[in-house]
Amino acid sequence: MSLFGKIFGGKKQEAPSTPQDAIQKLRETEEMLEKKQDFLEKKVVDEKANAVKYGTKNKRMALQCLNRKRNFEKQLAHIDGVLATIGFQREALENASTNAEVLNVMSQASKALKSAHNNMDIDQVHDLMEDIAEQQEVANEIAEAISNPVGFSAAVDDDDLMRELEELEQEELDKELLDARAPPVVLPDTPSVALPAVPASKPRTAVSADKDLEDLESWANA
Repeated sequence: MSLFGKIFGGKKQEAPSTPQDAIQKLRETEEMLEKKQDFLEKKVVDEKANAVKYGTKNKRMALQCLNRKRNFEKQLAHIDGVLATIGFQREALENASTNAEVLNVMSQASKALKSAHNNMDIDQVHDLMEDIAEQQEVANEIAEAISNPVGFSAAVDDDDLMRELEELEQEELDKELLDARAPPVVLPDTPSVALPAVPASKPRTAVSADKDLEDLESWANA
């Protein structure tokens, strides 16, 4: 530092701004330049309209309008270049800020994962998994033992069951054959000719009474 700077103090260096602050300032600058760009575009339109209005009637005023229009167009071209540069710089800062944030999060996650694994031993994990598998096997055996019916023989003779099933099937088959062989019963048709009527016999008591009456008449006439 020079002697003058040591006596009166040099200019203090500003603390570097954060990426977020720089991005915000670039956005504000972009907004300001865009507003100025709109203003200049309106000016270009106005000066062009004035030049047409004056035309050949007032060439001097018409040329001045065209000259101002060109100056405005040059400023617009300059603003376009500045906006392109600012936009590129802002995008670079945004990407850098995003990458830094991602790296920070990944670093914290890595530290947390390492801290979580500090109290773990791979051998203990294997032993724990073996214990879990063993206890699961015991639980399955207990469940199977509980589900077996009490008081019934677990061993069933399949041959006996098959013989019983075959006997039942044979009985059913024999029944079907008997039903198929039995001839159908045909009833005779009802006769269409009426049978002769049987004369009604007199009651025995009436015949005896007539005989007694005849005998009494014969004795009376004798």
